[in-house]
Order: sequence, then structure tokens, then C-alpha cells
Amino acid sequence: MAVITGGSRGIGSATAIAAAHAGWSVLLTCQHDEQSAATVVETIRSVGGLASFIRADMAEEDDIAAIFESADKLGAVTAFVANAGIAAAQSRVDELTASRITEILAVNVVGPLLACGHAVRRMSTRHGGAGGGIVLVSSAASRLGAPGEYVDYAASKGAIDTLGIGLSREVASEGIRVNVVRPGIIDTDMHARNGRPDRAKNLAATIPMQRAGHPAEVAAGIIWLLGDDASYCTGSILDIAGGR
Repeated sequence: MAVITGGSRGIGSATAIAAAHAGWSVLLTCQHDEQSAATVVETIRSVGGLASFIRADMAEEDDIAAIFESADKLGAVTAFVANAGIAAAQSRVDELTASRITEILAVNVVGPLLACGHAVRRMSTRHGGAGGGIVLVSSAASRLGAPGEYVDYAASKGAIDTLGIGLSREVASEGIRVNVVRPGIIDTDMHARNGRPDRAKNLAATIPMQRAGHPAEVAAGIIWLLGDDASYCTGSILDIAGGR
């Protein structure tokens, strides 16, 4: 069983579909867009895969617990992808508000930390589990800083990089591998939701490969890190950013 947060759109939906093709049954989460989540589930089921979704707010501790309680009813959790994340409108640091920062950190940092705890309690041999893989979705912004745009978002993803390193070392002897992917400019609707629908197109010239990435390209990296081909890979950070 693979649990994928933020699985209704973009990188999350591509990862859910790829995980199903790789043989996992999938539980994906969404916060609001149940119709998109249902479409992903139907796509997986239409080719014989097993999938379901649950609505959850990654800023709410009870919702996070409910995700894994639902997963328990479907099978043993052996893969977890912490993909759900938010950003806000383009802003300088001297324009940020405490409420905006708090919301971003709640979803992008506190949520993944709590969710990783639930995943570890199910996967770790210390707790009677059979092991598994965790992939955290960070961002190239964590090393670029996103000046003049999303420094608060970039800072939250820097925390995810650190979580990946620390957790990987904490549970490496317990059968769990933990890795991080850092996507660059990926052509998803996240840009439009933050008021910049043409951002991926407009930034293409700044990317060495001269184009934005596709969600499926990130999903492929995530699935590789979860799979047996990456069996000696933990604590790694994989940039999927077109050279940016």
C-alpha cells in the first residue's frame, strides 16, 4: 500500500498513477478537489489497479491520523510520498504576514513531520513492520531561495531537505529508506493557483534544458526511489530540475 498526499493533481496525481502501474495499491489524499481525486482513482481502476482517496487537510493533526487509519484498512503501508504542499502569491519577505507564514509551515513542514511519524510506526521493524520507503517532495527553491517570489515557501522546503537527511539516518537500521526529490519548474496548475499561470512558460529560458518539466518526469524519480532498484539509496536528495 502506497500513501500519497496531495495526489489529486500535478506531481501527486502522476505519482499515484505511476505507483499503481508499478504494482502498489494507492491511497491518495486531497484537500478540496474531490472530483480530480476521483478521476485519478478511476484512471487507476480502469487499468486494473487498486486505489481510493480521502479528503484531508495536512495542517490538521486529526486528518493526518485519519489518512493512515484508512490505509490500515486497505493493506500494510510500505510506501509513503509526502507531496502535499502550498505556496502563496508572489511576495517579498518584508511584505509577509504571520498568518501566511504559519499556514505555509503548517502544511509544508508540520504536516509532513507528523505524517512521517505515522508512516514510521507502520513500516519500522522496531514497531513490527516489514520496512518500506518514504519520499519527501521538496523543491529546487530550497537551494535557490526564491528571492522576490516565495522565500517563505523556499524556507519550508529547506526544512523538508533536513527532515529527509535526519529521518533517513534515524530509521536506516529499521528497514526504512528515506529520500527527497527536489523538482524545479514543473508545468502544473500550482502556478495558476498562485496567480501566475504563465510562470512555467516564462521561466523556460532560464532553465538549462530550455523547458519546464512534466509531472510524470518527477513521478518517475519518486517511483525509482521507492523501488528495489534504489535499495542502497537513503538520505539522498535528487534534483529533477532540468539543470537549474
